[in-house]
Amino acid sequence: MFKNLEVFKISHAMAVHAGQKQAVAAQNVANSDTPDYKARDLASFADSYSSNMSGRGAPGQLATRSRHLHGAGDGRVAEPMIDESAIASPNGNTVSLEGEMLKSLDAKRQHDRALAIYKSSLGILRTAMRRS
Repeated sequence: MFKNLEVFKISHAMAVHAGQKQAVAAQNVANSDTPDYKARDLASFADSYSSNMSGRGAPGQLATRSRHLHGAGDGRVAEPMIDESAIASPNGNTVSLEGEMLKSLDAKRQHDRALAIYKSSLGILRTAMRRS
């Protein structure tokens, strides 16, 4: 009955996405002085999660075995895309340290939100199990 609760999967995916977003921001900051480096960013969690949904509102195909030909593995990493809205400096670098600070803060808030959802759901589950 309490196996494979979707809310735990979603909160886990949200926390993983926040970690990936933080890693991309850190990579951008590390390359802030590299000539011709283009800043990268990840799609928002809502966009990346909804793109994995099928038309029925259920998650899309997953590759649960290495021999599966279609679908995505559970532990896949989101692909960073080049931030086309960034303005280049004279050396061609498009990293803005202020922008990366904001992206990093957004990733922290997303991770905190995922943990809050997880803890709240765990509390509800514990309460339901005590009463049954």
